[in-house]
Amino acid sequence: MPEKPSYATGYRKEQVELVRRTCLYVATKLGDLLDEFVVVGGLVPTLLIPDKSLPKSEEVHVGTTDLDLGLSLYLLDARRYEELTLRLRRAGFEPDVSERGNPIFQRWKIEPSPDLKVTVDFVIPPSIESDKGGSLRHIERDFAAVITPGLHLAFRDRQKIVLEGMTITGEKARRYVWVCGPGAFVILKALAFGKRGENKDAYDLYWVIRNYGAGVDNIFDHLKPLLEEQETQRALRILQGDFSDPNGVGPRRVAEFLYGGPNEELQADVVGFVRELVSKCQSP
Repeated sequence: MPEKPSYATGYRKEQVELVRRTCLYVATKLGDLLDEFVVVGGLVPTLLIPDKSLPKSEEVHVGTTDLDLGLSLYLLDARRYEELTLRLRRAGFEPDVSERGNPIFQRWKIEPSPDLKVTVDFVIPPSIESDKGGSLRHIERDFAAVITPGLHLAFRDRQKIVLEGMTITGEKARRYVWVCGPGAFVILKALAFGKRGENKDAYDLYWVIRNYGAGVDNIFDHLKPLLEEQETQRALRILQGDFSDPNGVGPRRVAEFLYGGPNEELQADVVGFVRELVSKCQSP
């Protein structure tokens, strides 16, 4: 499975546009199943915070290389996944394969042309206490999703956002999609950073906290209803442990992602925004 770029220079504007167009295309195919999905991962920042809403002095988000979709457990209870996989196949999707030729059942691909490929990764919340994060839930013979603790919070804190423009197959369309809200996004990104420590996770987390709404208070408004959740408390511990010092791994990896090495001003800025949010969450 190819690794995601560790530096901002590895992301291209054309790629995030392809992912956005793929998301719109998927939305046109899923139709009445859309309420059981939520967009998570690297596409979320650009959907929650469109480029045109940013001040001219603020750098736009670097984007993403793939589409991440969270599945509702209701799809399993109602056996609607059979309709899901049928629609995906009819839309031209199929399971991706590794460099060794092994199928990747949790990642499906579409190749509208010989030189164009976009992938969709599927994730799902744990359904029982023994479900282990990062393992696969095999839903059909050739369809699976990665078990992701905390994903249920993305269904509690989500926003319906309009996508419009051209799909990846060249159609003009307009659809509403559910997108992970900023509170749940911060939680999921903090948990991901605690697990794998990737530069991109630290950057995504910081960028959303810095740029969403009118300030940190707006992020806190989304986090407040989720504070009693154990995943939220775990995420706050990660933020406090890894992002409270300018030379901590969180701020350093944001700087590494953007500049390839330390940047004192940026690292201090990361600490300031994260510390303010954590403080609000811990206030009585």
